[in-house]
Amino acid sequence: MSELRVGLGVDLHRFAAGAEADGAPLTLGGVHFAGERPLVGHSDADAIAHAVADAVLGAAGLGDMGGHFPDTDAAWRGADSLGLLTAAVAEAAAAGWRFVNADCTLVAERPRVAEVREEMVERLSDAAGGPVHVKATRPEGLGSLGRVEGVACLAVALLER
Repeated sequence: MSELRVGLGVDLHRFAAGAEADGAPLTLGGVHFAGERPLVGHSDADAIAHAVADAVLGAAGLGDMGGHFPDTDAAWRGADSLGLLTAAVAEAAAAGWRFVNADCTLVAERPRVAEVREEMVERLSDAAGGPVHVKATRPEGLGSLGRVEGVACLAVALLER
């Protein structure tokens, strides 16, 4: 009989302002959004990939993204978050866990992701080595996310031993 574990991941990033926004693309689910302000973070600030990776690490009982990829370590500056997700799944595998699937919900007024959702699913699924489903919802003007100050993502991941 196999053992199953579920992990929950949550990630939030604010949008860059002024000089912070120069040069970097907005990246979510491994997809770049031209003409959108980027998110602020030590890596590429991909909130979707971060939430899924955190869910994987949590399900495996391995802590969180900050413990594995700290923002105090220059090695992770500007890192591709799909690579961080792949590394998180590999760490879970090294601990005896197999990634089964993940489901996540982006909470954001912008960008609209419907047109690129399938591309996000493909990129995240490739990085994780199994199915990752992506959904999105708008905060309808409520709070800092509704004022387009940033984005949030919630994810659950299922692992099997």
